[in-house]
Amino acid sequence: MENQKGYRTIQTNENEREIKTSGCCESIRNLSKDAVILILSKAVRMFAFGFLAVVLVLYLLEMDLTSESVGLLFSLTLIGDVLISLVMTSHADRFGRKKTLLIGSVLTIITSYIFATQANFWVLVVTATFGIITPSGNEIGPFQPVELSSLSEVTPEPRTMLLAWYNMFGSFSSALGSLCCGFLIHFFQNYQHMTILESYRGVMLIYAFVQTGLVLLFACLSDKIEISNAKVKNANPVSLFLGLHKSKGIVLKLSALFIIDSFGGSFVLTSFMSGWFEMVYHTAPATLGGLIFVCNLVAGISALFAAQLANRIGLIMTMFVTHLPSNILLILVPLMPNQTLAIVMLCLRFSISQMDVPTRNAFVQTVVEPDERSGANGVANVVRSIGAAVGPYIAGILYARQNLQNTPWYISGGLKVLYDILLVLSFSTPKAPETAKLNP
Repeated sequence: MENQKGYRTIQTNENEREIKTSGCCESIRNLSKDAVILILSKAVRMFAFGFLAVVLVLYLLEMDLTSESVGLLFSLTLIGDVLISLVMTSHADRFGRKKTLLIGSVLTIITSYIFATQANFWVLVVTATFGIITPSGNEIGPFQPVELSSLSEVTPEPRTMLLAWYNMFGSFSSALGSLCCGFLIHFFQNYQHMTILESYRGVMLIYAFVQTGLVLLFACLSDKIEISNAKVKNANPVSLFLGLHKSKGIVLKLSALFIIDSFGGSFVLTSFMSGWFEMVYHTAPATLGGLIFVCNLVAGISALFAAQLANRIGLIMTMFVTHLPSNILLILVPLMPNQTLAIVMLCLRFSISQMDVPTRNAFVQTVVEPDERSGANGVANVVRSIGAAVGPYIAGILYARQNLQNTPWYISGGLKVLYDILLVLSFSTPKAPETAKLNP
């Protein structure tokens, strides 16, 4: 049955309802080898990204880069990610998902090593633009889009709970990476008697080393994650560049909304949050690492509840009712009179801010054809990178001015609230089930 929004909803029968409401562990218990590897790769990658969430801004500022230069570097990083991710993800289903993941991981290692060993601003700019490094501690590059399409290939519907586990492992690993980063900086400075810059560079080298684990994991993936040749040949896509055919309309519509959300989020990247707490409250790196650890921990746990909530009110409404309050809490962080209350407000925000992620990913997987998933995930990620490309430069200028340090928080929260409202208004059937499909 087709609704007015371009996708077909299929009634959920009693068997499907029984699967959906089964315990959380059921979705993880019978995973295939490939699914386990893909979840582990998410965990390893986000552990490394957790390092950057704490140290990257501090590292660059310690190399005497200005806040404006850091913002410009981050913006160019995200612009470069747009080009790399779009090319790699739109061709991954035909070129090969495993090969795409391996190439991406090698590129990440090269980028990481250059950042850890070079101090020239323009060398860093070129490397960030044509390499893969996250300025925010969040996902970047072709990895998540291809992993999601691969997971969808080796696991049956419904997938919301599995994607919640996928997201939870990522959040937990990012939290652990942030905590380890803070402790390592403290250890290097106080027990190894390194300078501040040397301690930050040591952490960057460890980050590069951890990334090598991705190559080993991706090398163990089987051909089961690939789309079958028959499906590729029968697809007859309109645009090979985007990797989309039947699903183009709804993917572009969702992407237009995602770009607003990502633009708002780019004003409060995790690394910028760390910098803000250091500038306003002189918070120590070890404390920042612990703060980010707690925030990611509660975010990961909340993702599991998102799947259960989606069973009751639908994917779109779950995204709305969890994301909107989190953005109001975001606006309240800089309004708090002291560091303790600001941290409490931030933790409350993170406790619900990531509940929309597994539901959003599940929605995208179910409304596109199997041979479009990498392309659809890639387009969604790319437009988020486009939206996030300009924000860091503007935010860097605002954070550098003491009387405007709080402004990025207000801009971010306001734009994200706008996204939430437009999202729910754009779909006349908010309770769209997991089994939504495009018309053939």
